[in-house]
Amino acid sequence: MAEIKNRNAFYEYFIIDKYTAGIVLTGTEVKSLRSGKASFNDSYCIFQKGELWIKSFHIAEYTHGTFNNHDPLRERKLLLSKRELKRIENKLKEQGYTIVPLRLFFNEKNIAKVEIGLAKGKKLHDKRETIKQRESDRELKRYIK
Repeated sequence: MAEIKNRNAFYEYFIIDKYTAGIVLTGTEVKSLRSGKASFNDSYCIFQKGELWIKSFHIAEYTHGTFNNHDPLRERKLLLSKRELKRIENKLKEQGYTIVPLRLFFNEKNIAKVEIGLAKGKKLHDKRETIKQRESDRELKRYIK
């Protein structure tokens, strides 16, 4: 089954904490996700009236869908417990924190879940450090082989 990852999030942010949330989807969205037709480009999460929503998460229209096909960029509600929502909302009030979706996957019961991360933005020098670390790890693996 398809697992869609947000690779850019790990480059742009320090991930402080991770949460697994359910996501409210329509039938054609689920079918499209199972075929791996989704993109996390520029997607983010926001609070609206005490609920967490994911914005600009692109799920391509289902190819065999009829007039009932979904809007690819609609806002989708994320499902978390009240305790988790309160904890995240309190952290967001601090300066510099944001919520980014990290990956979308299907669990054992074939239910779509989104892993979201409480993140803090990286500065330019931190991004350079990440690139250096990745290259040195590659060279080390190449040397070991």
